[in-house]
Amino acid sequence: MSTSICILVTIIIYLVMMIVIGAVFSKKNKSTDDFFLGGRKLGPLVTAMSAEASDMSSWLLLGLPGLALITGLAEATWTAVGLAVGTYLNWLFVAKRLRIYTQRVGAVTIPDFFSKRFGDDKKILTLISAVFIVVFFVPYTASGFVGCGKLFSSIFDIDYFTAMVICALVIALYCILGGFLAASTTDFIQSIIMTIALIVVLGFSFKTAGANAIFDNANSVEGFMDIFKGCNVTDGTVGSYGALPIASTLAWGLGYFGMPHIILRFMAIEDENKLHISRRVGSIWVVISMSVAILIGVCGYTLMKNGVVPAYETTSDSERIVIDIASKVASYGVLPAIVGGIILAGILASAMSTSDSQLLAATSSVTQNIVQEFFGVKLSTKTSIWVARVMVLVISGIAVFLAMNPDSSVFRIVSFAWAGFGATFGPAILFALFWKRANKWGILSGMIGGGALIFIWKFIVRVQFAGTWLDIYELLPSFIFNVILVIAVSLLTKEPEKEITDEFDAVVIAAK
Repeated sequence: MSTSICILVTIIIYLVMMIVIGAVFSKKNKSTDDFFLGGRKLGPLVTAMSAEASDMSSWLLLGLPGLALITGLAEATWTAVGLAVGTYLNWLFVAKRLRIYTQRVGAVTIPDFFSKRFGDDKKILTLISAVFIVVFFVPYTASGFVGCGKLFSSIFDIDYFTAMVICALVIALYCILGGFLAASTTDFIQSIIMTIALIVVLGFSFKTAGANAIFDNANSVEGFMDIFKGCNVTDGTVGSYGALPIASTLAWGLGYFGMPHIILRFMAIEDENKLHISRRVGSIWVVISMSVAILIGVCGYTLMKNGVVPAYETTSDSERIVIDIASKVASYGVLPAIVGGIILAGILASAMSTSDSQLLAATSSVTQNIVQEFFGVKLSTKTSIWVARVMVLVISGIAVFLAMNPDSSVFRIVSFAWAGFGATFGPAILFALFWKRANKWGILSGMIGGGALIFIWKFIVRVQFAGTWLDIYELLPSFIFNVILVIAVSLLTKEPEKEITDEFDAVVIAAK
């Protein structure tokens, strides 16, 4: 049996398994609550690992190793530190209180929670937040499709677009069949496959290149192993990585407070008192997996220098490092080919685990929040579920269109979408859970201001002031701007009604 057939069979088995899971859980979707939130029945381990798998996406196995290979440790390390801290704080402060609050007010989605938390009877908060979710989730979903397309096109030498469409259809299919429970269960399985892939790739890299050679070569490049210097291995340039760039990359951690596809897992756990288990499991896995991913990037430089993998010239090219290592593993025989297939399935899993969650979150925003809640369209439970399934296909189609360019950088796409969610929803979630005086006008102003500044900072400020202190990650200034707007507008407008503040006090007591 040829190497390519072994790999193909392994990946097909994985894809079929995902679809079967979707079919099994399709019978459990009796309502939109089941389809979008799994009826709040997730166990602590599934909650933890599905949240983190949907968080890491193809960024973990493509973007992060590729970034470390081309630019050294500085940007990759500080980004990982920010994400690790953000992960832990999100579980620690947001998870339990959000779970209690959303159940008390009967909210199934994040936009629905905002309106019910702040007494927004006209559902303006629902509409605005749902629109932002769709705007930022579509390119985020597209980044997962890009990862899938790169994988299949490089391994099987087939057209990138064809490969990407096939993967998108599989993801859409099991989401259509099984909804949130299927997505969460597959994410749990995918996190295991991702872990196996990381371990195997790292082990192969050390065995092939040798530990001493890896670190000798890395140290030979100025700035590569220095977390206070940035470098580019392709042209030899080196720059200082000072306080402002560090703060900019650490700001990735702020994004967690506003990630709908992650915090939905907090809302879906069966028992909020088990969230401490989820917090420990999820936080430990994130730290270990990102550390291994960065180390793979370090190893990749030696493998590239020794000709084991091709010479990469851009960050987009270097995101193929794990794919190329998997191909090398697979070339040693049938059993290694199966192992290589598992590695590639891990890359596929990393992309799919995020795309499925994003598809469902975007779908719920359109069908539940915009169509039914804001516009007041009355749909039966059965019709609502079918409309949601159709919307999964529609949003998948738009994401496929955005993912048509095979040269797209997974890291850059994810970074923009991550900033969008963090700046739009992060402060809103925190103020909703921890500040009784916040009102709907403050939250609305913050969302619109923070979301708008993401585009302004990314496409105008950073372009016009490239290389200056203003050329920082757009999440940080936009998050701060959102916070200022929420506080200022809330204090300048009418206090929340007593019914709303009483509900807030009850949640605080329940969360202790």
